[in-house]
Amino acid sequence: MKIPQMIAAEFRRLTSTKMSVLALLALVAVPVLYGGLYLWANQDPYAKFAEVPVALVVEDEGTPATADAPARNVGDEIAAEVVADGAFDWHRVSAEEAEQGLDESRYDFAITFPRDFSEALASVQTDAPRQAEIVLATNDANSYLAGTIGKQAVEKIRTTIAEKVGQEAASTLLDSISTIRGKLGEAADGAAQLTGGAGTARDGAGQLGAGAGQLADGTAQLRDGTAQLADGSATLADGAGQVADGNAELAASADRVGSVVAQAAADVPQARAEIEALLRAQGLDQATIDAVLARLDVVGTAIVDGNERVQQVVGQVDRLADGSRQVANGSAELAAGARTAADGAAQAAGGAAQLRDGLGTLQSGLGELETGAGTLRDGLAAGVAEIPDSSQATRDAQAATIADPITLETSQVTQAGNYGAGLAPFFAALAGWIGIYALFLIVKPISRRAVTALHSPVRITLAGWLTPGLLGAVQMVALYVVLAVTLGFQMHHPLGVVGTMVFASATYAAIILALNVWLGSVGQFLGLVLMVLQLVTAGGTFPWQTLPAPLAALHHVLPMGYVVDMMRQFMYGGDLSRAWTDAGVLAIWLAGGLVLAAIGVTRMTHFRTLRDLQPSLIG
Repeated sequence: MKIPQMIAAEFRRLTSTKMSVLALLALVAVPVLYGGLYLWANQDPYAKFAEVPVALVVEDEGTPATADAPARNVGDEIAAEVVADGAFDWHRVSAEEAEQGLDESRYDFAITFPRDFSEALASVQTDAPRQAEIVLATNDANSYLAGTIGKQAVEKIRTTIAEKVGQEAASTLLDSISTIRGKLGEAADGAAQLTGGAGTARDGAGQLGAGAGQLADGTAQLRDGTAQLADGSATLADGAGQVADGNAELAASADRVGSVVAQAAADVPQARAEIEALLRAQGLDQATIDAVLARLDVVGTAIVDGNERVQQVVGQVDRLADGSRQVANGSAELAAGARTAADGAAQAAGGAAQLRDGLGTLQSGLGELETGAGTLRDGLAAGVAEIPDSSQATRDAQAATIADPITLETSQVTQAGNYGAGLAPFFAALAGWIGIYALFLIVKPISRRAVTALHSPVRITLAGWLTPGLLGAVQMVALYVVLAVTLGFQMHHPLGVVGTMVFASATYAAIILALNVWLGSVGQFLGLVLMVLQLVTAGGTFPWQTLPAPLAALHHVLPMGYVVDMMRQFMYGGDLSRAWTDAGVLAIWLAGGLVLAAIGVTRMTHFRTLRDLQPSLIG
């Protein structure tokens, strides 16, 4: 009996009744149902997030209006943005409704902006800054992944808020820097004017110093002259006092003389009358009396005239005495004033000297001021040059860059396309094993008749392998059609993908065949165990490096991890050299399975064991 005949005989047995046909078709459809339905259900779940109901609670009371800023409610602003974005099915509700809805599974998670949300964000400009808080409420009884998705949503909102706050803070900072630049420019101009003014003041101080030197010299001369004047006026005052005293004595003598002369002049008429009476008493005649009186009248007249001249002289002497006294008093006052003037001139001379010295110091200081102002001017000008002169548009762009300085540019060597396409290699590889495992539930690993009639272990082994191998190929082609056509997953190398799936199915058939040949129904059960091990070690979802060390070691041994990697390279357009390496490993498993199966068949053709006579534990 040849290999095609043995295969045909097995197919006749599998299709001998309607129930057999239905069973065969059902088992052939297992990989399509398993892989197709699972990948269809998870084709692109991220695109369905807009249908995930989420409660959004805004309790934010905002910040009141101030002289510097209007009233603002950041919670309302962010809520409006996320609702408009439509990433989820947002529902703005109260805190009570959100809590009730979360408990009743009407919402997958809830996000709350607390009452002090805006106030906390604004606190960055105060002396007591604090972080704003966003409250995420989840209910793992509804869905564990919903909580994970909620954390990602909150992180996105947090990033958006951080960018907004950062951009506003950066904009304020840049505007302040621009204002500072303008003020520094004005300060630089003022420093330039100060430098020029300091130079002018220094020159003026030099001229003033020269004048102060002349003033010092003049006040020194004035000091010396007033000192001499004080000395002279003192001497003059002493002489004037002596003159006044002499004049006073002269005036007193003149007054006494004047008084005597005046008395004599006053006595002349009485004396004439007495002489006239005496002459009459002497019996002189009238003519003699008249002659005598005529002579006496000349003397009386002379006495009266002399009295007038004496009184005039006495008056002059009195006036001279008064004038000399006034002169003496004036000289004394002059002497006192001259001394005061001398003292003042001395003080003025000292002050002028101090002024001259001070002006010299001032001139030196103004020179230093001019130098310092020049340094300040140059420093301010350099500072202005260091601060870029930017427009409002440039500052806005800078603020946006500061708030979000990094943009993610994804450079993908290969790209799956969506979530379902990313899982397709793993579930296709797993579906292939499940399909082969299911086929061996009805396909006989080897023909007992062939073992009895033939002594060709190789032909028996190949026939036992090719029967499930061909059915597995049908399974894999059908699954490929579902992936490529029905689900629309992109295939960079279609022939490589379908070839990988068929080759993997053939490899699985060889492995499970060997297990069945050597261990019978126990081997079939071990095939299930081996599938479970590969389910967790193939690295189809998380990277295999995340596995515990024993399972990571199995990843490098068991075939399904190589099937997943090989299919990824062909499906996503990856490194084809890796695909051929994976194919080599699968070829080793395929050859090893067939060799082990052939050895088992050889043993069966030559020997019978007690196990061959015992009924199967499974059936």
